[in-house]
This record gives sequence, structure tokens and C-alpha cells, in this order.
Amino acid sequence: MAERADNVRFPLKPGWIGLAAIYLAFGAVVARTLAVESIRPYIAEYLGFELVYLIFFTVLFIIPTTPGWLLHLYFVLQSALVLHLLSLWPEFDFVIVLFLLLSYQVSLSFAGRMCWIWIMALVCLTSGSLIFYMGFFRGLSLSLTTMAAEIVISAFLIVNQEIENARAESQLLIKELEVTHQQLELYAGQVNELAAIQERNRLARELHDTVSQLIFSISLTTRSAQLLLERDPERVEEQLIRLQVMSADALSQLRSFIKQLRPPQKS
Repeated sequence: MAERADNVRFPLKPGWIGLAAIYLAFGAVVARTLAVESIRPYIAEYLGFELVYLIFFTVLFIIPTTPGWLLHLYFVLQSALVLHLLSLWPEFDFVIVLFLLLSYQVSLSFAGRMCWIWIMALVCLTSGSLIFYMGFFRGLSLSLTTMAAEIVISAFLIVNQEIENARAESQLLIKELEVTHQQLELYAGQVNELAAIQERNRLARELHDTVSQLIFSISLTTRSAQLLLERDPERVEEQLIRLQVMSADALSQLRSFIKQLRPPQKS
């Protein structure tokens, strides 16, 4: 998951299990709204704002990419909407569960420091709003569970995403290592081929410098022996001895080159 400089990332897609749990929690808020008798005078307004909250909440999952500034605006508006619902009837404290759902989206939408800034902001809104309407001790006691859930769920999602990123990076590294290994094998084959070419060139030079010279000398000595056979037969034997020595030397050189051309035997 690539992150931008402002620590905002493209919203992640939640898994089906997580998505089902989140919408089940929202359904619990709606059911609680319908079940509480004391908020009957505000039931239409409650359900209307909860529907608006749900629409915005769902749209964020549907949009493939969201600019950073729009994400910030979205969470500001949704938080204000929850605060407005709480202000209608502060005794209906169950509505702060909507802050918990927002913390889930924050963990999917932001990265790094910005993610934790928004989570702590939602935690403060959760406790601060109830403390404002109900007093410090009662408001804090009613909000502690939701606050803890906001932190725990967000931490779980962040750690899980880091694990997924590490796994993806590991797989990418393994693929890069495989490609590098293949390249090294290719380079090794090219090096071996180059070494073989250099060895053949060296043998060709030695053949030219030694064996070919010997054969040329043998040819000249043979021609001399032919001439001496007509003019000075007594010196022919000396030429034949030289021919024998040079032929043996040439044969020895050829055997040495043939031995060098043979592939090395495996032990």
C-alpha cells in the first residue's frame, strides 16, 4: 500500500467478516433507537440522521480512491453528525458506538501519525461528549468500553495491515531474488562461454607458434632430404634423424593440446 507524503493512503477494502460485523453494529444502533421509548419524540430525526450517516459510511467503501482533504472533511462531518444525534437526547449514550465505526474507517483510510491523530480525536470526542452532558464520572464510565474498543480495533487493523504489507514485501523480495538468481546463472553461463572462447584462442595461438612452425620445419627438412638424396646421399641420414625428432616433438605438442581440449572429468 503506497502512502503519500501527508500520511494519507487510498482507502483499503475491508474483509467480508469485518464488513458484516461493522454493519451489524450499526444495525444494533438502529434497533436500540427503535427500542428506547424516551426518544420517541425525536425518532424521525434520529433515523433520518442515522440513514445519512449510513449512506456516507457506505460511499467511502465504494469510492476506489479518495483525496486526503476529502477524507478529513468526511470524518469531520460524520463526527459532527454523531454529536448532533447525542445532543438530541444525551441519555441515549449508545449512539457513541457510531464513533467506534468511524475509528474502523480511520484505520483503513489513514496511515502513520495521521491515523493515530484521528483515532485519539475520536476517543476524545467519545468521552468528552458524554462527560459534557452527564458529568465527569458518569460520562467517563459510560464511554470507557467504547473508547477501549476504538483503540483495540484500530490497533488490530493497523498491525494486521503492517503484517500484510510485510508479507507482500517478502513475496516481492523473493521474486526479485529469483530474477537475480536467473540473471546470475545467465551471467555465469556467459562467463563460462567467454572463458572457453579465450581458451580456444590461446590454444590457437600456441598451435600457430609451435606445432605449425614444427610442421613447416618438417616440410623444409623433407625437401632438403630430397635434394641431398640426389647431390649428397651421405647427409640424408642426418636429415632423416632431424625429421624423426621434429615429428616426435610435433606429435607430443598435439597430444598436449588434445588433452587440454578434453572436458575436465568429474571426481
